[in-house]
Amino acid sequence: MPADSDRKLAKAQEAGADALIVDLEDSVATGAKPAARENAAAILRERGAAEYWVRINPLDSKDALEDLAAVMPASPFGIVLPKPDGAWDANQLAKRLDRFEREHGIGPGFTKILPIATERPGALFRLHEYAEATHRLAGLTWGAEDLGAAVGAMATRDAAGRWLPPYELARSLCLMAASAAGVPAIDTVFTDYRDTRGLADYAALARRDGFEGMLAIHPDQVPVINDAFLPTAEEVERARRIVDAFAASPGAGTLGVDSEMLDRPHLLQAERILSRAARYQ
Repeated sequence: MPADSDRKLAKAQEAGADALIVDLEDSVATGAKPAARENAAAILRERGAAEYWVRINPLDSKDALEDLAAVMPASPFGIVLPKPDGAWDANQLAKRLDRFEREHGIGPGFTKILPIATERPGALFRLHEYAEATHRLAGLTWGAEDLGAAVGAMATRDAAGRWLPPYELARSLCLMAASAAGVPAIDTVFTDYRDTRGLADYAALARRDGFEGMLAIHPDQVPVINDAFLPTAEEVERARRIVDAFAASPGAGTLGVDSEMLDRPHLLQAERILSRAARYQ
């Protein structure tokens, strides 16, 4: 939600999202950024139970430090880092957060970092470095529009709405990099906020592929995304049977459940389903 729009900020707070991102980057015009910073800080001070993040400007811009100076006194839950060149940018941001936390009496390491890891072409070749990045790393997400603009692409999706190969590659690499780093992979936005059916299909594919969440570009998208990532009753029941079966046979590497032979990867997936279901209860 753009930090300079009180109307959009108010609507977003009622959307039912797990987290809210107050934007100081692309959705805010250059001349409006000073007022947007003040507004963002005010929103953070008044926040309710939801997690509030701030998307600052790219770390190599003059605006980034001003963004942090404005919002860190209000203790955001995390910083969304756009257009990083790699994990080095996340580590540099972490050092700046160390200083701001000391200055404002915030617990060391409280402020998390979520990089939008694929917006610059060179960043794709360094995604593996996030596996050894700052402990503040809370996840990885990706973006196609800035990447497409950087390489001069005429489109990022085909006529059916599917990602074209370069952007499907970026999406897959983000997923693998997040897994290697041991953090959640968050899928990118579905830009056509009026296409509810298309959003539901895309969110279902994101969950199928291993993403643990998804960004929304409009408050009306949030219920659709939440429904897509919520395990069904049938999935939860089967996951319980799998976990119980392995618990009953702790020494087994493979065992049968519902006439199917399962091994440890199936147990891990079942545990993830139960953990996700517990979060939404």
